[in-house]
Formats: sequence, C-alpha cells, structure tokens
Amino acid sequence: MKGINEQRAGLLSGIGAYGLWGLVPLFWPLLKPAGAIEILAHRMVWSLGFVAVALLVLRRWSWIGELVRQPRKLGLISVAAATITVNWGLYIWSVNNGHVVEASLGYFINPLVTIAMGVLLLGERLRPVQWVAVGTGFAAVLVLAIGYGRPPWISLVLAFSFATYGLMKKKVDMGGLESLTAETAVVFVPALGYLLWLGARGESTFASDGVGHAALLASAGLVTAVPLVLFGAAAIRVPLSTLGLLQYLAPVFQFVLGILYFHEAMPPERWAGFALVWLALTLLTWDAFRTARRTRAQVREARQVAQQQAPQPNPPTDEPASRAQL
Repeated sequence: MKGINEQRAGLLSGIGAYGLWGLVPLFWPLLKPAGAIEILAHRMVWSLGFVAVALLVLRRWSWIGELVRQPRKLGLISVAAATITVNWGLYIWSVNNGHVVEASLGYFINPLVTIAMGVLLLGERLRPVQWVAVGTGFAAVLVLAIGYGRPPWISLVLAFSFATYGLMKKKVDMGGLESLTAETAVVFVPALGYLLWLGARGESTFASDGVGHAALLASAGLVTAVPLVLFGAAAIRVPLSTLGLLQYLAPVFQFVLGILYFHEAMPPERWAGFALVWLALTLLTWDAFRTARRTRAQVREARQVAQQQAPQPNPPTDEPASRAQL
C-alpha cells in the first residue's frame, strides 16, 4: 500500500511540475513593463534566495565543501549555468514578444536534439527507429523554416541550450535542489550587478512600478523553484519511462496557450511541421516502450535460466529411520 501511495504522490508531483512549466507563459507577461533581461536577472537572484532557505530548512549544506574542492565539477556547473541562462532569457523574451508557439516547438524537438548530441558527442549508437525519428525531426525543421521564411532560430536555440544543460547535469550528477543552488550562485553576482546598474540609471521597474510589480518580480524565484522541487519528488518515485511521457505536457500546454490564449497564427505549413515533429516523438516513445518491454522480458528469462541451472539441495533422507527398522 505504501508503494502505491508513493507512486501516486510521484505521479502527481510530476504532473504538477510539467503542468506548471506548461502554464508559465501566463506568468511572464504579468511582469511587464520589465524587459526580458531584467526579469531574467530577478529570476536568478530570487531563485538563489528561495533555494537557500530550502537548504537551510533541510540542513543540506555538506555538499558545498565537497563541490568547492572539485574544479572540474565547478566548471561543468558554470557551463550549465550559462546555458540555462540563455534558455531562460530567450524563453522569457519569446513569450513576451508573441512567439509562444515557436518556443513550445523548442521543447518538442529537445528529445531529438538530445539524441543527436548523444551520437555526435558521446558516440552513442541509435536503433533504426531512432534514426527515422531524428530524420523526421530534421525534415520538420526544414518545413518550418519554409513556413516561417527563416530557420526557427528560437526553437533551435531553446532545444540545443536545454539539451546542453541536460548533458552538463548528467555529468555533474547532483540533486535538483543542490544543482539549482550551485547554478544560481554562479550567476547571482552578475545578475545582482545588472539590477543595481539598472537602478543607478533609473531604468529599474522594481522600485518604480509599485509594490505589486515588485512582489511579482520577486515571485519569479518561486516560479522557478517550485516546479524543480516537484520534479525532484517525482524523479525518485516514478519510473523514468513515465517521466519521459510527462515531459510532453509542458510543450503541449504551451502550444495550446499560444494558439487559444495568445492567438498566434498557425498557417498550414506550420501545422505540417508540427505534425512531423509529433510523428517523430511518437516513434521515439513507441521505440522506448518496445525496448523497455523487451529488456524486462530478457531479464525474466535470464532469471528463469539461472534458477533452473542452480544446484538443487539434496532431499532429506530417512536413513536414521531405516537403520532403526533394521
């Protein structure tokens, strides 16, 4: 019963994390007239504040000393911080400048970019269905480039920056809360310096647009931290295959919001491009489930063979009884 409750809690946490990430386009326009860079700087500064409080409550500080003594890991975290800064900044700009649908495309094609990077950078080998999916994704980008009249740069930068961020996170191998703390600590000083510079020039909206606006800017840190905490809770309670499916909730919500709420245009060629992306993702999902099912079957067969080949214990004998009868 406890296991079932744990899985249910993990599933709800995962839905909450990806659901919040999918609905976040509704939040960034509330922060206008602040520009994308100012919003990004507040997001970095206040995120560090929230995660520091969380670490203080949980008393999880021991990892900091170990991290400081590992220059290579610090370098990887710095790269992760730089790439997620690009990702966050471009995403905020996209939402507040009418490119929600194109931004959602970036997170749709992110799994395809991650696979391509695995082949190019890590020497991984793809299964035939994965090759077909990657090729279909490349065709989708070409179709969308024709539809937009230019390559979908926003989507590509978002996809590649987040894939690079994921690669760095994998190499660093730290918990979600700890890695977010380290990443925001890396960019905290530049972000705070930028906000102080804006204030000195009289261009900061934090102090000039009222208490409500200042509270919204500060809450950007909470909007960043809460989904990550929920994601961390889901990651330890539900299978990776389930998380892989849940990750599509965010771009689906963003795509729907872009069309129905922000009323962005979707001419036929864009529908065709998105359809190819969705086909590629369907192929990836089907191949992942098929491979996982085959792996489980092979594990069961190996266990059965091992049990059959294991030496059987000798059956108990009734030798003493026989001697008594003699």
